[in-house]
Amino acid sequence: MSDRSTAAKVQAVQDADAAALAELGYKQELHRGMSGFSNFAVSFSIISILAGCITSFSIALKSGGPAAINLGWPIVGLLVLCVALSMAEVCSRYPTAGGLYFWAGRLAKRNKRAWAWYVGWFNFLGEVAVTAAIDFGCATTMMAFAALTFGVEPTPGGTFALFVVLMVIHALLNSFGVKIVSFLSNVSAWWHIVGVAIIVAALWIMPTSHQSFDWTMTAWHNETGFTFGPYVFLMGLLMSQYTYTGYDASAHVAEETKNAAIAAPKGIVMSVVISIIGGWILLYSLVAAIPNGSEDGLTTLGATPTGLPPAQIFLDALGNPGVAKFLLAIVVGAQFFCGMASVTANSRMTYAFSRDNALPGSRIWAKVNARSGTPTNSIWLCVGCAIVLASPALFNTTAYFAVTSVAVIGLYIAYITPVLLRRLNKDFVPGPWHLGKWSPIINWVAIVWVAIIVILFVLPPVADITIDTFNYAPIAVVVVFLLATVLWYTTGRRTFMTSAEQEHLTIDADKLLN
Repeated sequence: MSDRSTAAKVQAVQDADAAALAELGYKQELHRGMSGFSNFAVSFSIISILAGCITSFSIALKSGGPAAINLGWPIVGLLVLCVALSMAEVCSRYPTAGGLYFWAGRLAKRNKRAWAWYVGWFNFLGEVAVTAAIDFGCATTMMAFAALTFGVEPTPGGTFALFVVLMVIHALLNSFGVKIVSFLSNVSAWWHIVGVAIIVAALWIMPTSHQSFDWTMTAWHNETGFTFGPYVFLMGLLMSQYTYTGYDASAHVAEETKNAAIAAPKGIVMSVVISIIGGWILLYSLVAAIPNGSEDGLTTLGATPTGLPPAQIFLDALGNPGVAKFLLAIVVGAQFFCGMASVTANSRMTYAFSRDNALPGSRIWAKVNARSGTPTNSIWLCVGCAIVLASPALFNTTAYFAVTSVAVIGLYIAYITPVLLRRLNKDFVPGPWHLGKWSPIINWVAIVWVAIIVILFVLPPVADITIDTFNYAPIAVVVVFLLATVLWYTTGRRTFMTSAEQEHLTIDADKLLN
């Protein structure tokens, strides 16, 4: 096929995507240069099994042990897959950068703008919190690596300074244009796949012995203080649920993706599918390599001075500090890519939300850089908000975790609301990618599961409740709801999705959600 013929086909696809976006009401302002693989790679990078499984490992280790880790991962994965499939079906019908809030507005029968507004604010603040948590976690792991390798002593100030540097680097990378974002997303996907393969190979080749299959899958360990086993196991599932987050990114970069009505939903689903498989292999290998499987051994592992039980497994099981440090460096790299992808998704959602006049100063944040075709102002707004949100960590890590606790629960509230509205809206017409006859059962499984995890996320994870162990998630969610309510009645009712944004639209603003 000639280059001219190929270019013509690419242009035809892009023209069709722009026309489809225009039918939804928006002009093509972002540069549409992402392939389907790059779209998948953004979501896969944010889920980041190398970041989430490693940094959240101790949650399940102390709340159920190997059983919660290796049984919990596929159980949660399959239920999250129902959420992803349900979201993907709606995404195929409405492939816009706004994603969740636009879907909610279109699918609601009444009070359409209000539904879109509340979902948008939960999505926006949830993504800012996730971005802050990812890069702060990356900075923490980098400091631990520096301490292990170079003897650098981690301090709150040093960790926060490194966090700010990482945020600035990620903002700059995202500002250079969608081509470099697409390239780095592809690199990130392969980094995760090859990185997991290297770590798994090392964990099976180098240790002189491994735990049995039965022990690896079913051994029990409980440091929560609760004695009711099912409750402890449910708390252990939070490790998996924390990791399975951020796959809405494929929707937020839909306006930069070719053949978005099919590529974006596939990106959402495949990022979860590959994470289920890769994460399970990684977790099983880590647990099987634990040298001391006794109660005391697992307690000691949970209290490792490295702060990361998997890092301690590398050190203890491999018997080679150099290799252990190399594997930890792979994890650090994955966290870096994860943070970059999070800024990408966050900034696109922020751009779309500003395009619809939701944020203070929306005209500024909705601007697209003519040279790079990226929402540069929104990128820096997201980074600035994330830095402010993480600033309590300078003084008190408990305060920081309280602030960022809205991340997962806020996002899942935003994830499932359009799915619920889709089930209640009998007039919904599926897009080219859909679930067919399986849609109702998969949708309702997703809705029930999110209702369960919202409850789990507000329950106390340990019996000894102190200021450091208290679960601040419900407070954070209430604060977000109150903030959205105050802003709705003071500005949102007058400015959100109104004719003031006509410069971005192809139809009248009052028809956007029809």
